[in-house]
Amino acid sequence: MRRWRDAVALAGLAGLLLGACGGEGGEEAPGTGECPELKIVVTTSILGDVVGNLAAGSGTVEVLMPAGADPHSFQVSAGQVAALRRADLVVANGLGLEEGMGGAIEAAAADGVAVVEAASFVEALAFAPGSGEAEAAAGEGDGVHGTLDPHIWTDPVRMADVATGLGEALAAADPACPWRWRQAAAGYRQELLRLNDEIEAILEVIPAGQRKLVTNHGALGYFADRYGFEVLGTIIPGGATLAGPSPADLAALVEALKREGVRAVFAETTQPADLAEAVAAELGQGVVVVGLFTGSLGGPGSGAETYISMQRTNAERIADALGGS
Repeated sequence: MRRWRDAVALAGLAGLLLGACGGEGGEEAPGTGECPELKIVVTTSILGDVVGNLAAGSGTVEVLMPAGADPHSFQVSAGQVAALRRADLVVANGLGLEEGMGGAIEAAAADGVAVVEAASFVEALAFAPGSGEAEAAAGEGDGVHGTLDPHIWTDPVRMADVATGLGEALAAADPACPWRWRQAAAGYRQELLRLNDEIEAILEVIPAGQRKLVTNHGALGYFADRYGFEVLGTIIPGGATLAGPSPADLAALVEALKREGVRAVFAETTQPADLAEAVAAELGQGVVVVGLFTGSLGGPGSGAETYISMQRTNAERIADALGGS
């Protein structure tokens, strides 16, 4: 993990040096030479779409995880390991999200491949007390069982900062034409800030007293922080999907949720909904189970084919479930 952070630091330093050589605002004038096409490898489908928006016409983007894959459990193939080592830049989420491929990314970094973590560009949040993850932490927020939440993409404002940071990392990897990455990042950043405004408008139908979330696992902490929600509990303890709740855990959760009068249980498209449906059945009183796109983009026709459409769809589903009297 230290190698990942070192790569991020080097990329940031190179970006600052490049910016110092440019014009006002750190933007370089386009040169007359030919711009190379970068080979970029990205771990998750969500980050793949973000990077794809920055790399359009400037690089090839290979996404390791297909749509629908759980980022916590995904394992890389031998061919994907080779792709990591051929990349000009590897973009990972970080904070222990890619539990099944950390060794492969670390090996690529040891071979000299530049690696950047999206989470390095934002202020990370700790998991909520009682989530199970904080209590199980053996380190200080770094690694699989860390106390810091890796699900940064549920907040589009933080992702706007990620877009800016990735623009700098890509500029550092492309000293011949750094200006194109900064221009693309600035444009996409504005799209993400407009998305935040749109989501705020969608969620206006939910009264403050009904902004309570029950989720499959601890994936919506950044969403809750941005839009004024409270996460009452998670069905799977902790911030990963690899654990399983005990009968006692589920019984305690159901009792707590009954006292809160919850209206919906939010499941995930990357995980079976059986446990969420069982909890909703125990709660009774018309409690619904609503699927959200939390760990991956959706397939064609899902309404979550891109990061922006995924966030919009999730907001609409949450508003439909919790809005009104």
